Amino acid sequence: MCIKFTQLNTSSNISFLDIPIGYLKGIGPQRAETLQKELGIFTYKDLLTHYPFRYVDRTQFQSVKDVTEDSAYYQLRGTLESLEVIGEKRTKRLVARFKDNSGILELVWFQGYKWMAEKLRLHTEYIVYGRASSFKGRFNMAHPDIELVTPEMLAAQSAFQAVYHSGEKLKFKGLDSEGIRKSMRVLVSHLNEQNIPETLTRTVIDDFKLLSKLESLKQIHFPDSKILLEKARFRLKFEELFFVQLKLLRSNLVRHQVVQGFVFGKVGDVFNNFYNHHLPFQLTNAQKRVVKEIRADTGSGKQMSRLVQGDVGSGKTLVALLSMLLAIDNGYQSCLMAPTEILAKQHFETISQLVEPLGIKVALLTGSSKTKARKVLHHDLENGAIDILIGTHALIEDIVVFKNLGFVVIDEQHRFGVAQRAKLHAKNRQPPHILIMTATPIPRTLAMTLYGDLDTSVIDELPPGRKPITTMHFMENQRLRLIGFMKEQIALGRQVYIVYPLIQESEKMDFQNLQNGYDALLNDFPAPQYQISIVHGKLTSVQKEFEMQRFIKNETQIMVATTVIEVGVNIPNASVMVIESAERFGLSQLHQLRGRVGRGADKSYCILMTSYKMGADSKLRMETMVRTNDGFEISEVDLKLRGPGDLDGTQQSGVMDLKIADLAQDGQILQLARSSAQAILNEDPNLTSTENQLLVQQLYNQEKSRTSWSKIG
Repeated sequence: MCIKFTQLNTSSNISFLDIPIGYLKGIGPQRAETLQKELGIFTYKDLLTHYPFRYVDRTQFQSVKDVTEDSAYYQLRGTLESLEVIGEKRTKRLVARFKDNSGILELVWFQGYKWMAEKLRLHTEYIVYGRASSFKGRFNMAHPDIELVTPEMLAAQSAFQAVYHSGEKLKFKGLDSEGIRKSMRVLVSHLNEQNIPETLTRTVIDDFKLLSKLESLKQIHFPDSKILLEKARFRLKFEELFFVQLKLLRSNLVRHQVVQGFVFGKVGDVFNNFYNHHLPFQLTNAQKRVVKEIRADTGSGKQMSRLVQGDVGSGKTLVALLSMLLAIDNGYQSCLMAPTEILAKQHFETISQLVEPLGIKVALLTGSSKTKARKVLHHDLENGAIDILIGTHALIEDIVVFKNLGFVVIDEQHRFGVAQRAKLHAKNRQPPHILIMTATPIPRTLAMTLYGDLDTSVIDELPPGRKPITTMHFMENQRLRLIGFMKEQIALGRQVYIVYPLIQESEKMDFQNLQNGYDALLNDFPAPQYQISIVHGKLTSVQKEFEMQRFIKNETQIMVATTVIEVGVNIPNASVMVIESAERFGLSQLHQLRGRVGRGADKSYCILMTSYKMGADSKLRMETMVRTNDGFEISEVDLKLRGPGDLDGTQQSGVMDLKIADLAQDGQILQLARSSAQAILNEDPNLTSTENQLLVQQLYNQEKSRTSWSKIG
């Protein structure tokens, strides 16, 4: 979309920050269109919040001779001695020889090399910043940031110069980091107290000794000193997290005040009979505590929206079942929504088995349920014959009508969109109670932001009898040892999972690896002594189910699979988990896969197979898995490695709207912001004071631009 730029009507009601970016001196229609497409920058405000991702400290440089570490970042100052385009077709690249007083380093560009070749000048001084990589014993730098040393740069008062994210198309329009900085300087020169009003109250500013909004924006782009830069970063991060938390906490407050909930006034025969006579094992103290919290919520007359966090195998499902029995005792139906058919079936079988002596009707509804069976189910559900309905997304279809739905369990919340949860709210005359269970623990900062409007419970104990899983890291040269170990375990009557990664981008190759691995296993574990099941996405549901059943019945000793077994599937006899190409999995995924074993009485093992060549992050993932079974600790390491944007569920949550705060790094600021927001709401729950009207206005301004799902738990 390209806006046609004519003279801006200054008498229009448009605020300074909402002025289209094309009106900024030096931008114009073509550059504006590229900024819109490449960076989502439409207005002055968008450019102003396109914050630098790092700063060049022009007083700190290394020498070429200091470049000794692979994958480390270096900042150098020197001249270009030669430029040469080499290679054919796809391997064509620009190679520059960069020289300082201590030596020469090659700089390489594979993309945009023609443009770079035209832009760069020989025997001219540049500042270079990039990651060094070693090739055939020599270091080079691919696609470094490179900037001409100019008199303006040397004359600048501050040692810190902002560096901005750009892209190939932007560079062609003269909007590399340097070009963006020039435009930013023009924009910042127009800022004043009229067009950048304060957004936080005087109380908050004084409490935390914050810079003003105006000063923060000036210092973040053109810092006068390191101290002022840090103060600006703190102020802008604090503000961003403060409004996220204020919105979430206010939403929770409104729910507690306004949203009526069904009252579960009694603990009746169904609950007591199950609790006293049919519990599969004694509840841990943590489980008892969470059941009490749920009981208090559901008896309060307010709608419950509660998140239950617990590690793999901590007994979350049993807590959910006890809550559903409480609903039945009070005349209400329950449903449990799972993210996959396999997991829904697993829950159906587990729960049906547990409640069989109670005479409770449990039903299953998934995408593959037959039409005839669906009709019967819909009829039974509507007239109240079904007590507990378990299923997938099929549960939220409009055709699914309950007689009296009072309690909803959502397993693995991150796979359900907020809009889908909204549909569950409409399944009764008032919203049912909602319990959300996460498959693996969520880092504290992420939980505060993703689920900050929910009440939270933590199950921090494993049930008695669950032994810690021993995790080992093997490399390719230890494969014979792995095969020997598997044979030992199978001889003891155990079963083995072998999981292969399957990623869409490399699906063909991954599928080939799975096939090759399966063929190799047939040689190492020959029939009839050994039987092997194989499960992957190309099989039909019937074929998958057939293979699963063979493994469940112990007709096969080895199950080769892609990550379809990541969730669900409870086979106590499977005590060995082998994860192939483990370096290609994220930490939480590895931990979840490991949780598939250790469900029986036998000692269990998880073996991580990797190639020799691993980056620092992959090594840290393997070391973390071998060191600890604690999912809470693992989730924190995972967040630091990947950042919040890559973790499940953040796309739908608004976390992706963060422009400057980083949940992996800014836990302390988040805690301060949440405490501050909570203190304000404790004193003024409805934000009616004159001073707090400013905060209401800010929340309104933020909300204008997107639909609010905040009332949905």
